[in-house]
Amino acid sequence: MSQKRIILIMMITCAVLFGGGLFIGLESKESASKPQEGHLSLITAISRVAEENIPAVVHIDVIRRQEIINPFFPFESDPFFRFFFGLPDTPRKFHRELRGLGTGMIMDSEGYILTNNHVVAGATEIRVLLADRRVFPAKLVGTDPKTDLAVIKIKSKEPLPHVRFGDSDKVRVGQWVVAIGHPRGLDQTVTQGIISAKNRQGIMDPSTYQDFLQTDAAINPGNSGGPLLNLKGEVIGVNAAIVSQSGGFEGIGFAIPSNMALYIAKQLIAHGKVKRGWLGVSVQDLTPELAEAFKVKHRLGAVVADVAKDSPAEKAGLRRGDIIVSYEGRPVTDASRLRNSVALTPIGKEVELVVIRKGKEKRLSAKIGSLEEALKMRLSSLKDRLGVEVRPPTEAEAERYGLKPGTGVVIAWIDSNGPLGRAGFEVDDMILEINGKPINSIEDLAGIMNKIRPGSRVTILALDHRTGRTGYIRVVVG
Repeated sequence: MSQKRIILIMMITCAVLFGGGLFIGLESKESASKPQEGHLSLITAISRVAEENIPAVVHIDVIRRQEIINPFFPFESDPFFRFFFGLPDTPRKFHRELRGLGTGMIMDSEGYILTNNHVVAGATEIRVLLADRRVFPAKLVGTDPKTDLAVIKIKSKEPLPHVRFGDSDKVRVGQWVVAIGHPRGLDQTVTQGIISAKNRQGIMDPSTYQDFLQTDAAINPGNSGGPLLNLKGEVIGVNAAIVSQSGGFEGIGFAIPSNMALYIAKQLIAHGKVKRGWLGVSVQDLTPELAEAFKVKHRLGAVVADVAKDSPAEKAGLRRGDIIVSYEGRPVTDASRLRNSVALTPIGKEVELVVIRKGKEKRLSAKIGSLEEALKMRLSSLKDRLGVEVRPPTEAEAERYGLKPGTGVVIAWIDSNGPLGRAGFEVDDMILEINGKPINSIEDLAGIMNKIRPGSRVTILALDHRTGRTGYIRVVVG
């Protein structure tokens, strides 16, 4: 084979692999200076995305002032402890100031900024630094720990640059993406990579609504809340987390899809909180074993394990053992996908479900209810059975007791003559486990209690809010 032929084959191979980017030098000056419409060259695309979006990406500085319990306080009156450790007189509580940083993106000209919940939750003071070095104080509009999203707002007399959002449902694995943020305080840092995978779940708290895009674009501490963009310059994700043993980037980063993020942001702006849809079913993944047991050919879906009384699911005719394979015309791949889809459905909307029942396909229609209203019903049940009302712990409480965010529930009200009141529980004490099962939300507590018969004795892992110590207590529930 001649040398010229070998060179020609190599050039053709490069053109296929790199989309023609290496052939730019062989084009005429006219074609190089005026690329055809729709043509995207990696040589210029990333720089264009950066130039267009850097002005709308902000640096967020956060100050958190906290009050923490003195770890030596429970032992200060112990003479044995004082003799050996020389413990001086110390205050019961200390005050400390923590500083953090993150990234955000300006959503519109009014100054609403989308970021992560873990960046701004519990903040005493929030300050926003723009790319043009202007600094603004910001107020918190709303947070949603379940999706790790938050919205803050700044006021400016001049129009503000803002990002454009794309459709994250159309993102493809292998697609090129660009991340912009402030890793470790290094402002306007741009990195690039691809979408490594879609629909990643179970990365963090399993009780949260997760449906991450995975990327190998470099993300480090400080990138949280920044945009993940396609080569059109559209936001397709909100950078949120990494998997790392070193604490730095190791090629595995995660972003919240833009469709979910934009829905949550609009809810926070409109209501200050998120109103989620509710179907009223407990579901589990359709495993190969369950598919064989139900004698179905489908390998993807969500199996209905239980149907709540008077729920939209019961009114629609859903039954235990039904396999939900489609929701609003989209395939249901697993239980988490269904849960997320329902949560993001407007309350009151009629939705179509396709289920497999006894091997036959069946179409059902359900009117989505309110998760908030369902939760109130469950709280009423807890009041009757445990004699308490509970709430999620704040981020400050979690840090004070050394707990992971989202761990346990806090007693907000207690009946002194109820099961927990008689056992010595107090307001602000925390419930961490029941019968060895972790409690990560009010829904977890209500779900566990619904399966426990009245008059049963349960073992509760509790945290004393006065000392911060934990212990097990046996209680007979109503």
